[in-house]
Amino acid sequence: MTATSIERLNGHDRGFDPVAMAEAEAIRTRAAAEAEALCKEAEAKAEAEKIKAAEEARKQKIANDKAEARALEEQAARAARIAKLNREREEEERAAREADEKAAAQEQAEAAKAAEVAAAEEQWRQYALRFYAVCSIVALPVQIAAFYNPNALWLMAAPLMLEGGAWVVLKGARAAAADHRPHWHYRLIAWVLAFIAASINLWHGLHAFDPATAIGTAFASIAGPGVYDLHEHGQIRKRDGALTRKQRKAQAKADRAEAARKAAEEKRRAAEKEAAERAAAEAAEKLAQARAKEFPKVWQHALRLAAALGETTVTEAVWKRAHRDVEGADPSESAEIIRLRNAAEARVEAARQKRPVNGSSQQVASQVPGAKKPRVYNPPARRGKRTKGDVKYAPAARRQAAITAKQTAAKKDAK
Repeated sequence: MTATSIERLNGHDRGFDPVAMAEAEAIRTRAAAEAEALCKEAEAKAEAEKIKAAEEARKQKIANDKAEARALEEQAARAARIAKLNREREEEERAAREADEKAAAQEQAEAAKAAEVAAAEEQWRQYALRFYAVCSIVALPVQIAAFYNPNALWLMAAPLMLEGGAWVVLKGARAAAADHRPHWHYRLIAWVLAFIAASINLWHGLHAFDPATAIGTAFASIAGPGVYDLHEHGQIRKRDGALTRKQRKAQAKADRAEAARKAAEEKRRAAEKEAAERAAAEAAEKLAQARAKEFPKVWQHALRLAAALGETTVTEAVWKRAHRDVEGADPSESAEIIRLRNAAEARVEAARQKRPVNGSSQQVASQVPGAKKPRVYNPPARRGKRTKGDVKYAPAARRQAAITAKQTAAKKDAK
């Protein structure tokens, strides 16, 4: 609208009104300013939303990157754990395989050794039997000649009885040893028969033949049963687990070493026990001195109480009873300690309730040793009296008070 425009209101024309024009212009300016402010606010909000969205996107990207990195780390850790488990399983399998191979090799070696020992034993037995047979063949002719009698040819069977008897008795000794029965008497009888045959060979050989024949046939009568009995003796010792001389010496040496070790161990334990007892006695003496110094009244009462109870020293039970008698509490408590603890707890509670800690209450002051009780000022009571400067009542309140006073007075007059 310009200065020359005419505004038509209620069907009437008006002339130029500068005030209305100024107000309209102010309204338009204000509206434009408000519109511009709204636009700027909207732009600022849009920019803020954009910045916020960008920030959210950045944070989301960081979170996604962290999640991805965490996932990669977890995957790598899982792969490492799997690889470690695989390695451990492979190591266990390899160790088990090596143990099995070692056990199999050891079993095979033991089996081979047992087979070798068994073969040697069997070979030794066969050689002993063959040697027995050879010795019998050598010894029998002289014995047969000794028993030869044209009128009693049946006596020629006596050498067979001697040599065969020794053989039969040795077989009985083998059976007794296998059955874990006594076998010494079988072997004794075999040796007696062998010596009888040797004596016959020696006597007849010296009279009918030469000394070499006599000695050789006598030795044959003893050597055959003796070698076979030596084989059986070895088998019996092996069955019974008898130790060799070298093994017995090693066992005796080990026993002596074990006895020396046990003696040294006993000596060390005795020394440690003595040192512990000495340290305990020194500690008890120091404790007694400290108690006598710190608690002289309690210590004197404890000494009297120990003598009354028949104790040679002040035991813990006696000390506890004496402390309770003198101090009225256990050794770890006393009236002073209880007062200090109560005061400290009161100060902590005052600090938690945000009240002044030092001198905040009569309870705290009364629980602190040596502290004076705070003085509390209680002014004397007085009647209410309005003074200058008091708050004034509102007119309505004053009118209501006057009405109430009139009604009260009328009720009194009516009574």
